[in-house]
Amino acid sequence: MSTPGPGGPSASDPADPRLTHPGERHDAGHAGKLNWLRAGVLGANDGILSQAGLLVGVASATANTSAILTAAVAGLTAGAASMAAGEYVSVSSQRDAERELIAKEARELAEDPDIELAELTAIYRRKGLSEQTAAQVAVELTENDALSAHLDAELHIDPDELTSPVAAAVASAISFVVGSAIPTLAIILSSTSWHIAAVVIAVLVALVTTGYLSARLTDAPRGRAIARLVLFGIVTMGITYLIGRVFDTTVG
Repeated sequence: MSTPGPGGPSASDPADPRLTHPGERHDAGHAGKLNWLRAGVLGANDGILSQAGLLVGVASATANTSAILTAAVAGLTAGAASMAAGEYVSVSSQRDAERELIAKEARELAEDPDIELAELTAIYRRKGLSEQTAAQVAVELTENDALSAHLDAELHIDPDELTSPVAAAVASAISFVVGSAIPTLAIILSSTSWHIAAVVIAVLVALVTTGYLSARLTDAPRGRAIARLVLFGIVTMGITYLIGRVFDTTVG
């Protein structure tokens, strides 16, 4: 049997964080960071694809650099504002709903704590605990923090981890700007004859990178994630290129 180290748990202690598999983290803070990273990658992908589609469409219709750059700035600005507004409204609605659920649960605990305790016990019974163990767990959690226990078990809400609508909106806008900057810079740094090719190359490289990162964050198959993004990128740019050719206003 292993023995505890100085001032620390034994190697056989189930609470010892050293027992997690290498590279694994199980704390709520880490899960929250992963969610933000995933959201950032998705926002960047939106920026890459929407801006690339816009610029390829415009560049296929006109060789006028001023017109292309105007479209680039407008697309980046409008896209970032739209993403921020959409995220703010969405998260605000979710946060309002969560606050209402928290208030409702608090009222129910104050009005009929016995029924709520029985309800919490039943939840742990359904998770596979024996009647005695489920009752003991419910009682101990209730004595420690009844509201948090019910919010976690019933609603999967942490009242201390509610997402900030402002933070979500800012993060969404920034990730969109970062993504859309890639095809924008490709246009700015390339000659007129290379505008479309430069955007396509830059976007495909960016999509491969973000596809790899998103797959790594979610432990999904990387090849499939990359292939999906690249396919959508090619289709998006192909469609907008054809639209641009239909409305061709190229300046000679």
